[in-house]
Amino acid sequence: MGAVLTLGVWEGGVHFSDKGSGERYFLWERMSVVHQLSPGWLLDHLSFINKINYQLHQHHKACCSKNEPTSFVHFDSLQTDSMSSFGPSATYVASYSTTVPENVDRGNSDMLIQNYVFRSELFDVTKPYITSAGREECQRSNEKEDLRDGVKKESSTPIIGKKRKRCVVFNQGELDAMEYHAKIRSLILDGSSQLVQEGLKSGFLYPLSEKQDKCSDHITLSLDTCSLSELCEMAKHLPSLHEMELQTLQLMEDDMSVTEQDLFSRVVENNSSFTKMITLMGQKYLLPPKSSFLLSDISCMQPLLNCRKKYDVIVIDPPWQNKSVKRSNRYSYLSPMQIKQIPVPQMVAPDCLVITWVTNRQKHLRFVKEELYPAWSVEMVAEWHWVKITKSGEFVFPLDSLHKKPYEGLLLGRVREKTALPLRNADETALPIPDHKLIVSVPCTLHSHKPPLAEILKDYIKPDGEYLELFARNLQPGWTSWGNEVLKFQHVDYFTALQSGS
Repeated sequence: MGAVLTLGVWEGGVHFSDKGSGERYFLWERMSVVHQLSPGWLLDHLSFINKINYQLHQHHKACCSKNEPTSFVHFDSLQTDSMSSFGPSATYVASYSTTVPENVDRGNSDMLIQNYVFRSELFDVTKPYITSAGREECQRSNEKEDLRDGVKKESSTPIIGKKRKRCVVFNQGELDAMEYHAKIRSLILDGSSQLVQEGLKSGFLYPLSEKQDKCSDHITLSLDTCSLSELCEMAKHLPSLHEMELQTLQLMEDDMSVTEQDLFSRVVENNSSFTKMITLMGQKYLLPPKSSFLLSDISCMQPLLNCRKKYDVIVIDPPWQNKSVKRSNRYSYLSPMQIKQIPVPQMVAPDCLVITWVTNRQKHLRFVKEELYPAWSVEMVAEWHWVKITKSGEFVFPLDSLHKKPYEGLLLGRVREKTALPLRNADETALPIPDHKLIVSVPCTLHSHKPPLAEILKDYIKPDGEYLELFARNLQPGWTSWGNEVLKFQHVDYFTALQSGS
């Protein structure tokens, strides 16, 4: 029997009280920034996710199932085996069940609250991905390996009859990467060491004991049954609505029904203070409060433009093209020219902060600095570095490894208009953005799950502004997110439902 919970908010956290047992459950005590020093920030990515109000509200009635949340949009008329015959006449019928208003009389109506937290084991990085010994073994290998960061390692053919030898041949891209690494090496090493030492002192990071020092089994979730990118591709075969009809779809408290066409042609908004759950082809996704998204690929961005919003911050995580991505065919990628065609200039507010995640391939760094940002009237102001560490503070890859580096880049720029702009109000002044700051964190084991930037950016952006993430794979309160996998990390299997007691 589920417990009846009441919600209360305390400074620094949220507590839930069980009316029956009197027990309290505390969540979200820590903000995402654990320590801030002159080199940068030590982040707790998991705490950032879990301070989001992931709770579903349910009436405590006999006619209601304990396991089914009452607030959800359900698209279930399209069966998996009908995907190939998907046509203009096929639609989802969506039913939205009424949730209890926030000002409901809790004394006369019991409310079950199902709370979710992100699976902590997805941040269980206790050992480096490649140790120093592993790096040496990789360097002895005769295989040619294309790397995610675009730097290639080439081996000469071994001489027959002799012990294995290799002659390392570096191309220009590799030489450029080594030169870049030499420039920022001390910055990465010294700054990370300071933040790690502070994390060890506070107990956020900790030396691993022999009992803990074991290779954790990676979690494999069977999410292949619903491919979001395939849904986006299918949506292209739907008849387009008239442009004037393309309004946002707001998930309100009232009963409503929408078609599947509405989902793919509109920005979906959850303006409530609680989580909603939607079901797409049998797969459930959690929508955090005060969030909005557009599920589409780059060919169907018009609904986002139709909102006519101007954003104060735009974060971009492009699917950069490199040979390993092309060969693996695991996920789509865009060429630099395609990235350049993204209609960012149509969505920026004056003085908008544009942040682009970039791999360590120098070709991509130069492209953003010298071509992409100038084309968007964005002026480079800073280059930051995300440094990935284990729970004990080690780099996830050796710092000087030729295989992979334990850091990635963020390029920050400001939109500069050709005409003079009025100055900000005194209460809206933002600090100048410092250069070469570090973001140090334990990474999520899910590929391309980037650390949160919201709390870090608060001193450098307009308060209560409009924020947009492009090529997003998860949602955030207060942000609009777009991409063909925008709900990927919102899948309910990545979360754990908290047991509220008996």
